[in-house]
Amino acid sequence: MKTVTVLGATGSIGDSTLAVIARHPERYRVFALTANRGTEKLFELVQRFAPRYAVLRDEAAAEQLHTRLRECGSATEVLTGIDGLLTVAAHPEVDCVVAAIVGAAGLAPTMAAVEAGKQVLLVNKEALVCAGHLFMDAVAASGAVLLPVDSEHNAIFQCLPCNFREGLTQVGVRRILLTGSGGPFRDTPLAALEKVTPAEACAHPNWSMGPKISVDSATMMNKGLEFIEACWLFDARPEQVQIVVHPQSVIHSMVEYIDGSVLAQLGNPDMRTPIAHALAWPERIESGVSSLDLIATARLDFQAPDYQRFPCLGLAGQALRRGGTAPAILNAANEEAVASFLDNRIRFTDIPIVIEQVLARASIVEPRSLVDVQLADTAARQVAAAVIADTGCR
Repeated sequence: MKTVTVLGATGSIGDSTLAVIARHPERYRVFALTANRGTEKLFELVQRFAPRYAVLRDEAAAEQLHTRLRECGSATEVLTGIDGLLTVAAHPEVDCVVAAIVGAAGLAPTMAAVEAGKQVLLVNKEALVCAGHLFMDAVAASGAVLLPVDSEHNAIFQCLPCNFREGLTQVGVRRILLTGSGGPFRDTPLAALEKVTPAEACAHPNWSMGPKISVDSATMMNKGLEFIEACWLFDARPEQVQIVVHPQSVIHSMVEYIDGSVLAQLGNPDMRTPIAHALAWPERIESGVSSLDLIATARLDFQAPDYQRFPCLGLAGQALRRGGTAPAILNAANEEAVASFLDNRIRFTDIPIVIEQVLARASIVEPRSLVDVQLADTAARQVAAAVIADTGCR
């Protein structure tokens, strides 16, 4: 029986994770569930899975949840704030931590799980984007097992040889082919992008996701962040990772070997597949995902990414090559810009403008701890707020 903490249990990844866990009650026990302030949904999940702990970052929401659970006789203990998150991420009774808190807020609890030597199912892109060197050093020091859950990185992990950490070139890998759908605006006329609404940006053609990651898919910043993440996860040089637009989202990524072989991982676009793979690794379990019908799929298309249409891709590559806190600054600026777009304060096409200006103004240093990363994050958000407030970005 494996005990599991789900960080970010009320989001779409949390839903998929708990759906897989519910199929295998003999294999998994939910130890803790966490959320930001989603009291109602977390209350329902606690009633269903009866975890030892429930954690809410918001103190008032935590108090409300505590009261409701006591009234219905639940024995689940409610914790609050960052201390509560750190407790359930590193608790000695926990075997596996699903790190699914969106954004920079997930850095500290994910690091706590790594430093405690847990099996960490990494969903949070920002951990490696913002602090890749620190996280990978911590994995090596603690003996934690880091398993990627992003569909693309999980696909790459499945296609690589088990000894890939000896070096991609040494094990015969020529390059990693990181696929992306191109989002809802892959074929939209460039002039029309200025008038894109948040609802349109969140209408992904293949995946059902939260608003922030949906907008990231629409700008292809998600692929830029995944590019950075892939370099850290698989110890790859930037030139060893190629982004390929694949509209059907059936091939989740590929690995090319020096003998000309290309291995691909295929499946229906459903996050339960990579979650089930990572939960059971190195075994395989049922995920609840239907079999891929290649006859119905009929065709698989590929094209090069359009860097004029998706300038966020180029900005991510620049940040990776600059190194230090540049990727953390990129991420913070993107989070602020996306939030402003979703609030209708800036246009869709202003998102990369905000990011570029923040990167140009921010100071980049080599982080020695998560504190340095958090300081860079805070400073970048302040600069982003000033850029967003500028009338040129309205």
